[in-house]
Amino acid sequence: MDDSFDLDLDYAVSIAGRALRSMAEQRIAPTPINFAVWFQYFAGSHDDLRNAIDLLIDHNRPFDSRTNQDLFETYVAPQVSAIVLDTSERLHALMGAAKEFLATAIADNHSQMEAISEVADQGKAGVDPKALVAQLMNELARAAARATRLEAGFAEKTRELDVIRDSLSKSEERARTDTLTGLANRRALDEFLRKAQATADWGEPLSVLMLDIDHFKTFNDSFGHGVGDQVLRLMAKVLREKVREQDLSARYGGEELIAVLPAADLAACAEIAERIRHAIAECTITRRSTGEVLPGISVSIGVAQYRTGEAITDLIERCDRALYLAKSGGRNRVVTERELDRAGAAG
Repeated sequence: MDDSFDLDLDYAVSIAGRALRSMAEQRIAPTPINFAVWFQYFAGSHDDLRNAIDLLIDHNRPFDSRTNQDLFETYVAPQVSAIVLDTSERLHALMGAAKEFLATAIADNHSQMEAISEVADQGKAGVDPKALVAQLMNELARAAARATRLEAGFAEKTRELDVIRDSLSKSEERARTDTLTGLANRRALDEFLRKAQATADWGEPLSVLMLDIDHFKTFNDSFGHGVGDQVLRLMAKVLREKVREQDLSARYGGEELIAVLPAADLAACAEIAERIRHAIAECTITRRSTGEVLPGISVSIGVAQYRTGEAITDLIERCDRALYLAKSGGRNRVVTERELDRAGAAG
């Protein structure tokens, strides 16, 4: 069985469970449309949707059928359909123009061949050579002008095709990016892990670190989800800056962030994790709306190294247990999988 599928399955089941529980609490029917809205809400992939639902909850607004339909049509349905429709229409127009250009080129070629044949026939008939040369030069000039116009038209359509290609590339990038933090999302994480595992199975080290913000629920309850989102973006920025260029930083779920470090053993990964922990502890958090300086935050980090031939889910699970040990051991610390072995032996 594909290990990457298990990883995505675990995450999807977790998000789906949270979505269904909240829908039950809000007395929302578990229809496919409603489920799509709440799944995206808990996946954290749409800031505007999250803000809209949070506002409705804060004001004790009921989630009736009209409200649920509006949420779906406003925030979920347009995401894919708008991109697909726009790209489809532009490609259709571009193909139509290309066909027109080709038809024109074929017609021009026929016209040019007929004109040159006519000049050749006149030459056989004894027409003045000077007049034939002038006529031939005229036909060649007209052919060159047509070719120039055709080339310009093709160049313009090529530029349009480049724009469409760029638009599709950006859409693909958005599909691989967590909208709140700007880090890679679970889809991109899955792909990166699968490639890194293939290399690691040939003997190259591969390590991961997972961090979680300490007492984040209390922080959110005290200062609001808006400030909490600001903190998550700050954590993402620090993580991205402290890992290496070849590493991948991703949002694993909720306030948990993860980094995958190819060609890094446990010690190297732990060293980077410590730098991340120190940098976050030194951050100053200011409420943007008031300028108020808020209490500092800390993170707990678990670190684990891939073992040749194991499932990626085992690596993540070991890293997660190291993170849990860091939290249960007092928080604001880095714990590696080696300490799991010592803890198990002591127990």
